[in-house]
Amino acid sequence: MVRAREMGIEIGFMPTGAKNSIGDVQGVSVGHVTLDDGPVKTGVTAIIPGSGNTFRHKFPAGCHVINGFGKSVGLVQIEELGTLETPIVLTNTLSVGDCVRGLVDEMLATDEGIGDTTGTVNSVVCECNDGFLNDIRGLNVKPRHVGEAVRSASPNFSMGDVGAGKGMSCYQLKGGIGSSSRLVELDGARYTVGVLVLSNFGEMKDLSIDGVKVGKAIFREAPPERLKEQGSIIAVVATDAPMTSRQLKRLCKRASVGIVRTGAYIGNGSGEIALAFSTAYRVPHEGVEPVEISPVSDSLANRFFRAVVEATEESVIDSMLLSSPVEGREGRKRRSLAEFEEHIIGRYDRC
Repeated sequence: MVRAREMGIEIGFMPTGAKNSIGDVQGVSVGHVTLDDGPVKTGVTAIIPGSGNTFRHKFPAGCHVINGFGKSVGLVQIEELGTLETPIVLTNTLSVGDCVRGLVDEMLATDEGIGDTTGTVNSVVCECNDGFLNDIRGLNVKPRHVGEAVRSASPNFSMGDVGAGKGMSCYQLKGGIGSSSRLVELDGARYTVGVLVLSNFGEMKDLSIDGVKVGKAIFREAPPERLKEQGSIIAVVATDAPMTSRQLKRLCKRASVGIVRTGAYIGNGSGEIALAFSTAYRVPHEGVEPVEISPVSDSLANRFFRAVVEATEESVIDSMLLSSPVEGREGRKRRSLAEFEEHIIGRYDRC
């Protein structure tokens, strides 16, 4: 499996980080637990925003619900307080409850004061429905899988049909985990913007790669089943630029542009949710001293908006290219976008 850039497809104009992933943002790591056994095609992915006690030293954060057909947990408090105090966990729709329990278990183990000498914890869990390929009714994700994903986290992580992405579909091909990054230069300072997506949306005929409408040709060659459900996507944005929760929410909104550039129209039954956090400073759980920051100027926002759009678009495409073909429950199959590499390159070279 190769990434888009290894095929000569460079999405956008901005330079990428060394890893071209959310792992380029200092301190950010990602871990997976993949469940792959017959009709079981699912898992857990955990995004760790940084080291140390995340509950006691929170990260500024924002979120945006692009289309609210989803069952996520923790967004209300992020919207209200503008902070992130746990890892972000991704899984399938019916496993949200088990992942909340698993994340609570992890946080209680790291801080004896939670729910006792101080408040409770705001676990953040987001989901997509992998029921086309996965035996979602089997409830195969268990709370312990969250801890396993957290402890396996690394800045260098796998992408494609791994973790929460194992059973996902994108443009009626194989979807999953994708990630990309962009570097933003500001008056001698360099900042990184990284995006990770869990892709599970779209109709094949709409697929576009860097502006090239490849979906129609793939549809003619390998027509899929008639689509009944629109699917979903979760986009997680990380940056080391100093930003307020308001500014981070604005970044979240631009993820929708990157999603649409791949061909989506954000359907009625689709859940598109974006979260963003900054690693530039921490917000203490308790204390009387105000947090002093010098956020980037809104007059420079367009550079960060472009970074999010480009990285989101590339993350979606790489989530498909890096996914292997999968046969799931009841013999249902999803082909990999990588199977159509020659066809894609042929159309891309003509543009």
